[in-house]
Amino acid sequence: MHNHTLRRIRRALTYLLPTLILILGILMFFYIRTGPKQASDTNAVADAEPSADLIIPSSDVTETSPAEEVDDQTQTPVDDLSKLPGEAPDEDADTVINEPVTLLFTGDVLLSDYVLNNYNNSGIEGVLSPELLSELRDADITVINNEFPFSTRGTQAPDKQFTFRVDPKYTSILTDMGVDIAGIANNHVLDFGPDALQDTFSALDDAGIDYMGAGDDLARASALITKEAGGKTFGFLAASRVIPVVSWDVQNSSPGVFTTYDPTRLVAAIEEARSACDYLTVFVHWGIERDEYPQDYQVSMAKQYMDAGADLVIGSHPHVLQGITYYKDKPICYSLGNFIFNREIQKTAAVKVTIDGENEPTIQLLAASAANARTALCEGAQKAAIYDHVERISSGVSIDANGIVSQN
Repeated sequence: MHNHTLRRIRRALTYLLPTLILILGILMFFYIRTGPKQASDTNAVADAEPSADLIIPSSDVTETSPAEEVDDQTQTPVDDLSKLPGEAPDEDADTVINEPVTLLFTGDVLLSDYVLNNYNNSGIEGVLSPELLSELRDADITVINNEFPFSTRGTQAPDKQFTFRVDPKYTSILTDMGVDIAGIANNHVLDFGPDALQDTFSALDDAGIDYMGAGDDLARASALITKEAGGKTFGFLAASRVIPVVSWDVQNSSPGVFTTYDPTRLVAAIEEARSACDYLTVFVHWGIERDEYPQDYQVSMAKQYMDAGADLVIGSHPHVLQGITYYKDKPICYSLGNFIFNREIQKTAAVKVTIDGENEPTIQLLAASAANARTALCEGAQKAAIYDHVERISSGVSIDANGIVSQN
C-alpha cells in the first residue's frame, strides 16, 4: 500500500510540476512588467522609457523649451528666432525703410593736367583733402558732372575755344572718389566726336559707374538711372540746355546728348520716371558762364520739372555758384560751380542731401575751394564767407553756420 501511494504521488507530481513552473513564470513576468517600483530603485527609474500613462513629478525632470531644441541636421541650438524659416521680423524691415539716405552732388569735374599731375604724384589725396574725400565716399549715392570724354581717340571739334579729353585709365580717380553716377549731358562730352563719346560709355561701364544724359539713341540718353538705398528707390535724370551745335543732340546723331532746349521731352521723362522711384533728382546743364544768377528760362524750367514730379533739381555749367531756392517746398540748386577743375577755385560747394523716412530732404552745403589743383573743405572765416555769399544770391533761404539750408 505504501509503495502504491508513493507511485501515485510521483505520477501526480510528474504532471503538475510543469504546470506549476509555467504558472510561476507567468506570475513573475507580470510582476516584472506591472509590479511596483521600489523607492530605492533609482536606476530602474532612470533607464525606463516613460509610457503615455506614466506621470513624472515636475521636480524630477528638467523640461526643454522649444527655443532650446536641437536641429537634427545642423545640431545647432535654435536660440535665435530670427534664424527660423520665414520672413525677418517686421521691426527690422521698418528700420531699413526708415533709415536716412545721403545723396551728394558736386559741380563740374575736369581732370585737367594739373589735377592729373597731382594724382600721379600723390594719389587721390593729391586731388581732394581727406575730409572732403570722406564726405564723397560716405554718401550713399555720389553724383558728379563729368565735363569731358574719357578717350584717347577722336577728332577735335573745330571752332571750339576749349576742348577736353582724358585717358580712360583715369576713371580710377572717380572710383577713388566714390562716384556712383556721372552726368554727361554737357557741352564738352563730344569735344572729340562720337568715337570718344563711345569710349566714355565703355570706360564708365568698365569702372562700374552709371552715366546719364547721353547715349547711342534717345531711349538710352534719356534713361532713368535708379539706385537702391535705405529701402527706397532713388531716380536720376540728366539733360543739357547747352550744346555748341545742333548735331550733338541725340535726335540728330548717334551717339548724342539728351537736350532740354524744349523742356517737353524731359518733362515727359520725369512724368514716366515718377512712378518708378521714391525720390527723383533732375541734373541739368544750363545757364550763362560766370553769371551768379539764373536766367529766366532756368527758373521757368525748374518749376516745370518740379510740376512734372521732380523732387530735386541740381544745375551745372556756369562754373560759379548760383543761388538756391524752393518751389512747392522742393529745393532747386541752380549751379554748384567748379568742383575739380584747373588750379584755383575760390568758391565752390558740394550739396549733401539727407532724405529721411518721409522723403523730406535736409540740404547742407559743404563749402570748399581749390589751391594748386587740390580741392578741400573750407573752415572758419572762409567757410562762413561762402555761406554768406550763397545766401545773398539765393531767394527765400537761410544758411546757418553748418551749411544747413532752410526756407525763410
